[in-house]
Amino acid sequence: MGVVLASMKTGAPPGLGQIFWICLAMVGARSAAMGLNRAIDARIDAQNPRTAERHIPAGKVSALEAWVFIAASTLVMLLAAWMLNPLCFFLAPVALGFFVLYALCKRFTFLAHVVLGICLAAAPVGAWIALRGDISWQIVALGLAVLFWVAGFDIFYALQDVDFDREQGLHSIPSRLGVERSILLVRIFHIVMVLLLLLLMVGTGLGWIYFVGVVTVAGLLVYEHLLVTPDDLTKLDAAFFNMNGYISVTIFAFTLLDALW
Repeated sequence: MGVVLASMKTGAPPGLGQIFWICLAMVGARSAAMGLNRAIDARIDAQNPRTAERHIPAGKVSALEAWVFIAASTLVMLLAAWMLNPLCFFLAPVALGFFVLYALCKRFTFLAHVVLGICLAAAPVGAWIALRGDISWQIVALGLAVLFWVAGFDIFYALQDVDFDREQGLHSIPSRLGVERSILLVRIFHIVMVLLLLLLMVGTGLGWIYFVGVVTVAGLLVYEHLLVTPDDLTKLDAAFFNMNGYISVTIFAFTLLDALW
């Protein structure tokens, strides 16, 4: 979406080289972030029955192998950022800093979900910077929409570990607020997300096709929230993995269709 909006602003499509380096930066960043989260949390994961079979605590991947993977992924991200433009390269360490901060957050603050939202919000903003070398309020609005969306569904995911987090002294919004109030907060976050997506129609050239996409996403969010209730958390995986995958692809597809139209 960041690429599409930046292209609409400039009036010219991105080059294949730009798309290649943006995708490579995304893969490097995502891989480094996931690797850091697994490596830093390996000891905690080993104590949690839900995560004890993850690769590092289960011995399927050694700590050394994990850190080599993280280093390689980080280099890929930095190389791609350098190939895009100097501003992307100089901002890349800021993104990496947030990846590390997220992995450590649960030890000292319940706002880890918001930090994760910031990490993923950097993706569309980074793509915009890659093509334009500047920042506008529209791309900030999209970044904030991603922040509230991700923070919301990460709170859902953390509902699985409420008891474990409290026993271990770990911090999360569910362990602090309880299940019912956490679900209410997710609803508020996702309403804000939809409002921010609608705000993107101002000054970007997006029209009725995009609006239909936002309405569709709102419907998918409603269905996601119907899957998760205080009395029934058995469908969390469907809400977290399946529905958010559909939401991501849907809003991009409608944005691209609108831009092409």
